[in-house]
Amino acid sequence: MGDVVSLGSVNVDRVCHVSADELATFEARYDWFPERGETVRVADLPDEFDPEVDERRHGGKGANQAVAAARAGATTTMLGKVGRDHGRYDVVSALAAAGVDTDALGTADAPTGAAYVFVEESGDNRIVVHPGANAAVDEAYVRAHADAVAEADCLLLQNEIPVAPVATLLNGLDDDPDRPTVILDPAPPDGVDPLLTREAVDHCTPNEHEYAAIEASLADYEGVVVRKRGEKTLYVDTPDDGFAVEPPAVDPADTTGAGDVLNGFLAARLAAGASLRDAVETAVTAGSMATREAGARSGVPTLDAVRAFRD
Repeated sequence: MGDVVSLGSVNVDRVCHVSADELATFEARYDWFPERGETVRVADLPDEFDPEVDERRHGGKGANQAVAAARAGATTTMLGKVGRDHGRYDVVSALAAAGVDTDALGTADAPTGAAYVFVEESGDNRIVVHPGANAAVDEAYVRAHADAVAEADCLLLQNEIPVAPVATLLNGLDDDPDRPTVILDPAPPDGVDPLLTREAVDHCTPNEHEYAAIEASLADYEGVVVRKRGEKTLYVDTPDDGFAVEPPAVDPADTTGAGDVLNGFLAARLAAGASLRDAVETAVTAGSMATREAGARSGVPTLDAVRAFRD
């Protein structure tokens, strides 16, 4: 089925269900508070930032996409770092239970990364990321696992770990004729431009907010752009042409992680040798199906389930 490596973030999600009035309060108080569907990274959260947390779940775009790739049938390895507190939240064991190889995960002297997921009454979400141990992914760690990356069929990247070591890794892949297919999720978009300029990035998968933020940078990008648009028509722009895919109609309970599911399935299907159109159509269906249950991972379908749904 193909080998997939996800190099990225591992988080503990703090889920906060909020009303319209509560959202208005956050928006008025913090100028960095995300818009609907947006993810922002905040290195230092103010002391008074203390939203009411309804539940804790496993998350992180890197980890979510790894789980989705595994559910899609790929042999999947997770690269990144967790904090020494990871056992308290069963972060690593949950990934392993989902079929992800966690042997290469590193441990940092910082808390495991955190994400505050604000879920609106509509099911839409806004995410505030606090990097924690994710910020400790450095060039030494990436170099130590460069061979595992080079041997994979597909590499999943996001922007919730430091850009510099990822850019160095991509530089090393540029001239490798047997390198993996690279999929970059530019989330959050702040600071992602150095990765977009690397020739090794084959696919970029922004959502609407991210696309608007990086559109000017994409003018010189020569790869495939998969424009995730929630329940609306998804557009795939290729150097030669493009196509559109209509997501299936579902009754969403929570859109958190839907884009991660799409990315994970896209990587798994491309790694398995599927055509771009087939891979995207399968991934879009999987992402839509995942919104039917609350949580970034609880609704991730299997490949068999997606195929049955499409039939």
